[in-house]
Amino acid sequence: MRQLHAALDAIDLDKVGQAIEWFREARAQGRAIFVLGNGGSAAAASHFATDMVKGASYGRPSRFRIMALTDSLPTITAYANDVAYEIVFVEQLKNFAAPGDLVVAISGSGNSPNVLRAVEYANSIGCRTLALSGRDGGRLGPLARLNLQVSEPHMGRIEDAHLAILHMISYYFMDTESW
Repeated sequence: MRQLHAALDAIDLDKVGQAIEWFREARAQGRAIFVLGNGGSAAAASHFATDMVKGASYGRPSRFRIMALTDSLPTITAYANDVAYEIVFVEQLKNFAAPGDLVVAISGSGNSPNVLRAVEYANSIGCRTLALSGRDGGRLGPLARLNLQVSEPHMGRIEDAHLAILHMISYYFMDTESW
């Protein structure tokens, strides 16, 4: 319990504030937001997209254009089966992403090849890239333009902290902005 508390206390709130500003700007400019990850991070991506589509957008004049690239199981399995699992996210970005869009990559290890390929592509076309990484950030941390790193060795605590960060962002828009 103390270790989880320490991981949560170590979250860089200034960087969370910068991420919130990026979300505000993406919404104001009508930019698309893409969220991705594997395993527990995929579940977090889906959860976060739902919070932003419904909780932070429903009934409001200004809405988020956000989708979790983890949610198209037929697309993911088609690419994984027919080509390679490493491209399941980058190929979706090639269809949908444009310069100025926001790509949020979640990876506890920071070393998932499919996540790295997506962020490399997003950077190459001029997207803003936000990482939620763990441990030492892996290769993802320095690759993203903004890295919210949970420097914790335990994957469960990394995932808990990532969910807390995602809730900080989504609930900022749900709780502090007027209807």
